[in-house]
Amino acid sequence: MPRTPARLLTPATLLTAALLTATACTAGAPAAKNPTASTRPSATSAPAPQVLTQDQAQAALVTATDLGEPWAPTQGVATWRDGLLKATTDSPECRRLLDALYADDLFGGDTGARAVTGLDDPLDQAQLRYQVLALHAPDVDRTLAWLKSLPRSCGTFTAVTAHGAVQGVTVREADLPRVGDARQGLRVTLSGETADGDPTVLTMDVAAVRVGDDTIAISVGGLGDVAPEATRTAVETGVRRLTEIRKSGRAQI
Repeated sequence: MPRTPARLLTPATLLTAALLTATACTAGAPAAKNPTASTRPSATSAPAPQVLTQDQAQAALVTATDLGEPWAPTQGVATWRDGLLKATTDSPECRRLLDALYADDLFGGDTGARAVTGLDDPLDQAQLRYQVLALHAPDVDRTLAWLKSLPRSCGTFTAVTAHGAVQGVTVREADLPRVGDARQGLRVTLSGETADGDPTVLTMDVAAVRVGDDTIAISVGGLGDVAPEATRTAVETGVRRLTEIRKSGRAQI
């Protein structure tokens, strides 16, 4: 019996069969990874760091209007600073405190933006120095911890002025308004006599408050007793003003 001839397959039919076979072979295989997917940058990258500009630091300073009368812009360095505050002592920790008070620099070292203002109270012969500083938070917190330790390590000690006068120094912790992210206050009193035997008392209130990566530092000194209201007002007003500056916009670096 003659065999039936095989049906001829056209080239188009062969191409279709090949495509169907390739599809069947790859249907159950896992999809290949997109080689560019793992190298594509994340859409939610961390924001660029921000710093306070010099203009913003200047705008965050307190003024005589904030403190009210009799405070006014300073007329110069107080005479008691060299006469009574420029002093030394044997203890390195207590000497560091005296040096920081005299220099009006609790933190030392390089900073970013720094704005400073001075105010005078002529009635009480008091002087206030107010600073806004751009510092790293860990550095500020270390200084705050050091300030907190001073009432224990330097609660009472003796210092000698540049003119040879002996002074008794007491260091106590001072209460501050609960503002900012971290804060520390001190009251330092230096008691002694002039060369003529007249008693002298210099009182210094010191406060430092961290607000994020920015810091305000305040010192208020005067002969006799210094009312703590000026320090408290400067702290509250200063933190509020600095917070407003931070919210209004910062400079990208």
